[in-house]
Amino acid sequence: MISFESDYVAGAHPKVLQRLIETNLEALSGYGSDCYTKRACEKIKAACGCEDAQVFLLTGGTQTNAIVISTMLESYEGVLAADTGHVGCHEAGAIEYSGHKVLTLPNHQGKVDSAELKAYLQNFYADDNYEHMVFPGMLYISHPTEYGTLYSKRELAELANICREYDIPLYMDGARLGYGLMSKETDVTLADIAMLCDVFYIGGTKVGALCGEAVVFTKNNMPKHFMTMVKQQGALVAKGRLLGVQFDALFTDDLYFEIAAHAIKMAEKLKEILREKGCTFYLDSPTNQQFIVVENSKLQKLGEKVTYSFWEKYDENHTVIRLATSWSTTEEDVEALREVL
Repeated sequence: MISFESDYVAGAHPKVLQRLIETNLEALSGYGSDCYTKRACEKIKAACGCEDAQVFLLTGGTQTNAIVISTMLESYEGVLAADTGHVGCHEAGAIEYSGHKVLTLPNHQGKVDSAELKAYLQNFYADDNYEHMVFPGMLYISHPTEYGTLYSKRELAELANICREYDIPLYMDGARLGYGLMSKETDVTLADIAMLCDVFYIGGTKVGALCGEAVVFTKNNMPKHFMTMVKQQGALVAKGRLLGVQFDALFTDDLYFEIAAHAIKMAEKLKEILREKGCTFYLDSPTNQQFIVVENSKLQKLGEKVTYSFWEKYDENHTVIRLATSWSTTEEDVEALREVL
């Protein structure tokens, strides 16, 4: 079976796993106070060009979104997001479970439009009854988006300026951030993200780690007693070394960026093959997620040899599926797909 189901089907990159083995018997303090976690956080701050950043390591994406959003919002606030945003679609109501509403904006291939964001905020405060409503307290975006698309630096700056104007934080979900940064079509750097966003996270689970996400607060704005609130939500890892060792490895010798670049290279080759085979693209994604429209009658046969992700219904006779490459995808995997299509 050829796997293009997702970018977290494999375990950890061998270099990450090797460091876990090498440090396994070291006696280390818990809860993120170990030397590897501290070193990883310093390396992340340096990579972001933001030495004053506050970095905290968590385990998974939904967990990270729920914790960041719930700790930064007031009780009467909700979070703005595209209607395709992960927080509103694929997190089982985790944000609502914490007592906060997801306030949706129209998506444009997964992205939030700055003009529509401003119009939403203007209309909210123009309503004489806004004190009786859920306040828009944060903007959530993902980069790459759920459709593999990317914000340009100009688009990010426009969103950031509006958030500043209305005094709400801009939060970027970076579950696949490595793949966005290494896309050949991006003009956004990690330093740009640190400058423009109030908080974001660097995804490890989908980019070479067994698990782990690095939350970066860029404006000295980590919520007071953040670790305590993380523990309240059951997310504080006693053996914090598990996360620290992995991120220390990923941010040594540019490993994080190197393996993300490999996934992009495999995705570009995948796109070439899909074009050769006459596949219909749902949209043009410049990252590791590729979306094609397939006749329903062909899905079962395809599924006998290839694992893929159902994405959405296209029409009565067609379905949009996702094929994803990752740091672990090989040239042999991609060539094998050529023989199947």
